[in-house]
Amino acid sequence: MEILRTAPNPWGQEVLVGVAWDLLWAAAIAGFAFVVGHQLYLWIMAPRAPKTAPEPPADVPERVERHSSASRTFHWLMATTMLTLLVTAFFPVIGVQFAWVTIHWIAGIVLTLLIIYHIIHATMKQDFWSVWIGRKEIGQALKSIGKFLRRQPAKEERSGKYPLDQRAYHNAVTLVSIGVIVTGIFMMVGVDTWFWASNPYFLSDSTWGLVFVLHGLCGVGLVTMVIAHVYFAIRPEKRWMTRSMIKGWITREEYLEHYDPAMWRLGSERADAETGGEAPAADPDAVAPA
Repeated sequence: MEILRTAPNPWGQEVLVGVAWDLLWAAAIAGFAFVVGHQLYLWIMAPRAPKTAPEPPADVPERVERHSSASRTFHWLMATTMLTLLVTAFFPVIGVQFAWVTIHWIAGIVLTLLIIYHIIHATMKQDFWSVWIGRKEIGQALKSIGKFLRRQPAKEERSGKYPLDQRAYHNAVTLVSIGVIVTGIFMMVGVDTWFWASNPYFLSDSTWGLVFVLHGLCGVGLVTMVIAHVYFAIRPEKRWMTRSMIKGWITREEYLEHYDPAMWRLGSERADAETGGEAPAADPDAVAPA
């Protein structure tokens, strides 16, 4: 399997021109292999832990808002934009030819604006750090790995609004998306747009090669991530979470089953932050794409 593509420049030097498209198939296979492996694990190996039914506090409403309308709108716009970018980037590679360049860079601008909006919204209206992994989450991950290796049933532990798996996915998608955006902005200099003519001499051949490679690696990485995301979104035990991304709310029973009221406090102006059970929290609506 080839990983990188090279081509001679006008002076006969071999320079990088991007990733080999074998990586696209490898990313797709990795995504589907993860889906199959996870399903087999659940069917064959996963230990079953008993569920508990916590006593509902009197102040928990029948419906608990999990995502605001602004957060849901951002999520679905970003999903549409991301799928547009992947289709316009990779369909021509597999033989579906169409005029994709203009659609691709316009979708890239939209994605960039959405990310800027999300950063501002998360900073001004939410708890920006509520979906990032810290030392506490790393400790939880190590404990979970130990229990997995010993095949011990995981204790039915409730979390704050954003559990470890959502944080991990959000962090990975954020880093890869930033990589796509930064390299994509540089690549726009090399194509004709409505705003400027292309300037292929803006960077040296070797630097362009690095930009192309990083952009391609981030792109094929997103293929695997999207497959995994869609898989978890349609799993029966996760559909309540997908519903919350459509309607905005979860039921009282779902809140009490999956979340610790001491870590996700309700009823304040910003009511969904994790507090570690210490002080009243603010409410971040930052949307993890899981």
